[in-house]
Amino acid sequence: MPTLAARIDGDNRNTHGAIERSVVMKLISVSVGLPREVTWHGRTVQTSIWKKPVESRVHVATLNLDGDQQSDLSVHGGVDKAVYVYPSEHYPFWQSELPGADLPFGAFGENFTSEGLLEAEVQIGDRLRIGTAEFIVTQPRMPCFKLGIRFERPDLVKRFLQSRKTGFYLAVQREGEVTAGDLIELIERSKSGVTILDVTNLYASDSQIQELLRRASELPPLPAGWRDSFRQGLGARAGRRG
Repeated sequence: MPTLAARIDGDNRNTHGAIERSVVMKLISVSVGLPREVTWHGRTVQTSIWKKPVESRVHVATLNLDGDQQSDLSVHGGVDKAVYVYPSEHYPFWQSELPGADLPFGAFGENFTSEGLLEAEVQIGDRLRIGTAEFIVTQPRMPCFKLGIRFERPDLVKRFLQSRKTGFYLAVQREGEVTAGDLIELIERSKSGVTILDVTNLYASDSQIQELLRRASELPPLPAGWRDSFRQGLGARAGRRG
């Protein structure tokens, strides 16, 4: 199957400069949820990982969707994590990995369940239009213990990262409205060449691929914490050479 980059190379631009693609990308489901308290290992934890699909059009603001709210803002939410996207293509994998689990769209805490956007193809800095809103791809999702709470499987956090089926976050560049069934339009392809999967691999495998580290460390759409981490990796590698 051709990659997103390969498909785009053969695409044309329309009169508005947008990239016309032969493969349809689509918003399958829109889900929102508010914080709730749950008991986990004898303590009370607040989480917003439980999401429910919304049938009507939803307004997308700079920090979140209407009806959606993050719980722990020290690790969730903010401008760079306003919207979480998860590919629908991963659901069959998890159905086989988690037999008996209830897996409606939104089960992994995502706001957008997508079709046609995969981690190995989507690049940091890609700009997307969905409905009347516009977004930029910022970073992969790094799972926390609340994913384990959601499925009552503490080991799922590790398995989720190992699978590399992480999904990714979007920052909102233009507020608007979205609804399930909207097409997803790639309006500008990032020139970085750094995919969501690349960043996850750099994080999860402690990769020291110098050129990839350099490119990732210089990506403005990638949040500062990620870039600083990759610069440290470059520095450590240079120190070993010295």
